[in-house]
Amino acid sequence: MEPAPTPTPVPTLRFAQVARRLGAAALEAGLTVPAFRSPPRADGVVRTIRRFPGGAVVAVRMKGRPFPDVVADMVEGVVVVNRAEGDTAAQLRLLLTEAASAGPAPERTEQAAA
Repeated sequence: MEPAPTPTPVPTLRFAQVARRLGAAALEAGLTVPAFRSPPRADGVVRTIRRFPGGAVVAVRMKGRPFPDVVADMVEGVVVVNRAEGDTAAQLRLLLTEAASAGPAPERTEQAAA
């Protein structure tokens, strides 16, 4: 009898895991950590960014898209929210992309929540 295949996490669970990883990496780098949601409110777009006095929201469309494209839009959202440009933006993309694909998502602690 063959072992049962390992289930692939549902996209919303994967989205939440990546959001936690990106948030932790951005926080550790001293950056503004946006909230993430899906889908964007606007029709026909794959990513939107809304800024508020206390932060920002990056909304990314998941439906009908490869998950690596969704992650790339989440990463780019963090870059845009932090107004990074040039070499700084390129380094930030690399850092965040590595964080997004790292092992288990970090657990939220009371210290991180404060």
